[in-house]
Amino acid sequence: MKDKDIFARYSRQIFIDEIGLQGQRKIMNSKILVVGAGGLGSPVVQYLAAAGIGTLGVAEFDKVELHNLNRQIIHNEDTVGLSKVESAKQFVKKINHQVHFMGIESKITAENAEEILSQFDIIIDGSDNFSTRYLINDTCIALNKPLIYGSILGFSGQVAVFNYNGSRNLRDIFPEPPFNENLPDCDSLGVLGPLPGMVGSMMAHLALHMITGIALPVNTLTLIDVLSWKFQTIDF
Repeated sequence: MKDKDIFARYSRQIFIDEIGLQGQRKIMNSKILVVGAGGLGSPVVQYLAAAGIGTLGVAEFDKVELHNLNRQIIHNEDTVGLSKVESAKQFVKKINHQVHFMGIESKITAENAEEILSQFDIIIDGSDNFSTRYLINDTCIALNKPLIYGSILGFSGQVAVFNYNGSRNLRDIFPEPPFNENLPDCDSLGVLGPLPGMVGSMMAHLALHMITGIALPVNTLTLIDVLSWKFQTIDF
């Protein structure tokens, strides 16, 4: 892609002193895996594709359902019934056909985690269960891959960067997953669409910071409470 074409498309990013043309080229050469194409994964996919990520992987095994559409913004009524990976692929190709999309229609398991994650520079965890979150965390440690973590429940959200340049990881703040996997989730408590949009957008922002070398918070968990409209950080 010629410099003039890069500038025509990405000028509003290139105008930022901390990014510039060199930073944009880093974005276009990066390989990112998004685990989950649901409430969190959707805004991540949207903003990273728009930013011009070189290779965007999406790992997801579910199909699009009607109740997804209040928050999973890359899907639409026409893709209900399709796999979320196929729906995400269609979305990415419409917003930026230059992005190389890698669809992985598989659940991340202990048997395939290292093979899948090893192909990417940065891992973004938008999964919705504890077993997958801890598996992704542990695999990133084994592979020395940076991990961007997010979670949502009701009116609350969390965001953190793990295993980046020697920083701490999920087990340093939550050593073990809860014993009860049947804890409340969005299916039981519900969620308003803008919350995963906010958290997912923050995750995408952190990924772009990481790619371009902009300083980002480590060993810090950001807590978001949109019911009382409070934002706080916890160092760990």
